[in-house]
Amino acid sequence: MYFIKLIRPLNLLIVALTMYGLGWFFESIYGKSETHGLFSLPYSLLVFSTLIIAAAGNIINDYFDIKADRINKPKRLIIGKHIKRRVAIVSHWGLNFVAFCIAAYLSYVMDSFWYVFIHLLTINVLWFYSMRGKRLFFTGNLLIAALTALVPILVGFYFHQIYFSTEITFNSDYYPFLGELKENYIFYISLGLACFAFVLNLAREIVKDMEDVEGDKKLPAKTLPIVLGYRKTKIIAAIILSATVVGTFIIWLATNSLDFVAIAPILFAALMIVLCFILLPKATTIKEYRRINRLIKLAMVAGMFTPIYWNLLVIYG
Repeated sequence: MYFIKLIRPLNLLIVALTMYGLGWFFESIYGKSETHGLFSLPYSLLVFSTLIIAAAGNIINDYFDIKADRINKPKRLIIGKHIKRRVAIVSHWGLNFVAFCIAAYLSYVMDSFWYVFIHLLTINVLWFYSMRGKRLFFTGNLLIAALTALVPILVGFYFHQIYFSTEITFNSDYYPFLGELKENYIFYISLGLACFAFVLNLAREIVKDMEDVEGDKKLPAKTLPIVLGYRKTKIIAAIILSATVVGTFIIWLATNSLDFVAIAPILFAALMIVLCFILLPKATTIKEYRRINRLIKLAMVAGMFTPIYWNLLVIYG
């Protein structure tokens, strides 16, 4: 039970749903692949390897954060209290080893070194972040945001390999549809979701830093609120969050094929961000920062699940 809590199953579930939801959307547009489709062995292994790398990252992060967590999250402290440090580190490397083996298999089957490269990069970046990166000014925030953005890019690369090695058929019933972009459609959708995830997760990491200041001082970490203070950090977080709201309205204004119904999840995400703008200036307690954190997470989930919504809109609309 404690091991399951350690790997943060809810976050892993969101990652899995994002990967399968985006893959389902691409299959709805381009058709199902007989050998490499959504529920094929290669794609299932790709999702599984992504999840166990994320789980290993959660373990190693808590492993190096014991001092801070004793102050920030004493009731949720697991390593050293319920799970031995030795067991945690062995679990971390065991999960990463399995993920690397899967990556080697995928690179062989898909005839691309990309999978080995991206898995090795992610494993090492998560290790660096946990051991050193979060103690460097702003570095940890950027690293975690970038790794979050890799999820839709990984899905996009996989399906791009499948569909653009064969003749393309394009189902124009799916939102949003721009005929002149169909050859790069996977690229645009994946990159758009990646940018959305990067910006929101960057803001969320900054808000988490304001929530965890007292514990982070024990590491010691050079987070934005510790180095710059709360006031300047709130301004930076607000500027980063505003990019998603501005981006939402630019997309709607610039793309005639999109209506309010099509971008309802994105508008919901924008509403969550507006609420963050209202709450952030007055926030002073851990509870208030945690509330803002949850609103940003809701916005992220809404944005990442947009492809699933588009599919349902066409099927039941």
